[in-house]
Amino acid sequence: MEKFSEIQYARPDGQAFLAVICHAANALKESVGYGEAKEVFDKVKKEGNHFQTMQVVASIRNTINTLDEFYEKEMEYFYGIQPKIGVEMKKFNEALLSSEFVDKFEEEYGSLLIQQIRSSLRLTDECNVELQVQESMLVQEYSKAAASPVTEFHGEKLNFYGLLKQMQSTDRGIRKEAFEAWSAMYESISGKLDEIYTKLMKIRLQMAENLGFSGYEEMVFESMGRYTYTPKDVAVFREEVCKHVVPVCRELFEKQKARLGVEKLHYYDEGLVYPEGNAVPIGTMQEQLENAGKMYRELSKETGIFFDFMLEHDLFDLETKPGKHQGGYCTMLTDYKAPFIFSNFNGTSADVDVLTHEAGHAFEAFEASRRVALTEQVFSTSEVDEIHSMSMEFFTYPWMELFFGENADKYRQAHLWDALQCVPYMACVDEFQHRVYAERLFDGMERRRVWSELEKKYLPWRDYDGNTFLEQGGFWMQKQHIFMYPFYYIDYALARFGALEYYGRMKENSAKAWEDYFNLCCAGGSRGYRELLEIGNLSCPLEEGTVKKVMEMIEEYIN
Repeated sequence: MEKFSEIQYARPDGQAFLAVICHAANALKESVGYGEAKEVFDKVKKEGNHFQTMQVVASIRNTINTLDEFYEKEMEYFYGIQPKIGVEMKKFNEALLSSEFVDKFEEEYGSLLIQQIRSSLRLTDECNVELQVQESMLVQEYSKAAASPVTEFHGEKLNFYGLLKQMQSTDRGIRKEAFEAWSAMYESISGKLDEIYTKLMKIRLQMAENLGFSGYEEMVFESMGRYTYTPKDVAVFREEVCKHVVPVCRELFEKQKARLGVEKLHYYDEGLVYPEGNAVPIGTMQEQLENAGKMYRELSKETGIFFDFMLEHDLFDLETKPGKHQGGYCTMLTDYKAPFIFSNFNGTSADVDVLTHEAGHAFEAFEASRRVALTEQVFSTSEVDEIHSMSMEFFTYPWMELFFGENADKYRQAHLWDALQCVPYMACVDEFQHRVYAERLFDGMERRRVWSELEKKYLPWRDYDGNTFLEQGGFWMQKQHIFMYPFYYIDYALARFGALEYYGRMKENSAKAWEDYFNLCCAGGSRGYRELLEIGNLSCPLEEGTVKKVMEMIEEYIN
């Protein structure tokens, strides 16, 4: 494989691929033996993998520079053809399910494949093709709108990420000034974001109605492979968070207020954990990558092979640049069995978190893609995938001196606190989305009212120091998942308890905890949620008592 920058992109012929799928559906019906049927199945998968690989290349390059018109047009092409491919694949999947060899396919690839196919049939219909195109275009419009704001701050032109770094300054005046600038940037685009989100809501609700779902949340749970639990189970989990996590977080913020010596902890104080300053990574970005290589080679033979592969093929884009999409992600170049990590380094500890969190995703994909037969089962459902990433953050704790030097302990303690303090916010984002879609809140100010109400429930310590926009509930707009990946965010909270359980077990028997984690990674998405938890030797956070048990496991380390 060449370096990512050297991969030759060529727009795949969507019409030709549609013809391949159409021919395959007929060929499947006429197959005279399983061997022949499997050849047809394999051809569709191979063609689909190449199509997907080119789409991922275009998507990565588009997010690296949202101002690049060529890749913006390429993504518009994919958004236009993808729903049509979905409709044609529905016919192929119907042919597979009605084939006399369906039991053979299930025997070879597992029952989950058949369940996923049945689910895809329910979720795919020509009546939604145009709506899916509109949804994708709006998501792209959001991405561009959120990436565009830049402000002048103390002689520098900073975007949202640059301001977040300033909100960790030891100078409270600078923190407040950065916070006000950050808020003002969101307020300046809030009208546009409200308009985009209202359109997205209406489209998504219409799609669910077209398919006969009782509501959008039911459709999303089906599409996300949440086959073994319901929105009611998640609501119970959120209440467990309120009961067992929120009080602990409130106490942690009280201690932080005392450490900082402030009379009242405002939002712009939350990011500063220590009065003398947070632990920040040392060295250049290249030096950090080299240190990550050393860390992964020492962690295990498998992680060493994986990270050397990533370095050799330059499968990273980490620097913050004008026009670059916000956030970070890991994706997969299927033809190459190669993960790719995208981020926005800003000189804070979050940069190191990328080299552990996103690398956890990438490590799982690297291992699973070499073991799992089906591309669509390399990654699992997101509440398992996030266990891979979050657990890697903890497994790499012993090497933090490489990145923080004498401040490594400060980083580890702050990271552990943050791992817990994020959970109520995740639950808040989730209930917000359930409320917004269930109550059809198309009015922007109504959405802000609901967010403000939920903040009091999940984030009772939050204080915006008189900032009108945020006090009215504007904070929800800074979470891209709400726009781009609806109902995803609770997966981070569910997975957090798997990761924290591994952390607690690491303290007892690190080798056994790593063995269970590695087995979980190798299984990819070849099993359902609860089965994968069993493979990884983990408790299910949706079951009563798990949240409390894990909190008790880590209590002494939190304190």
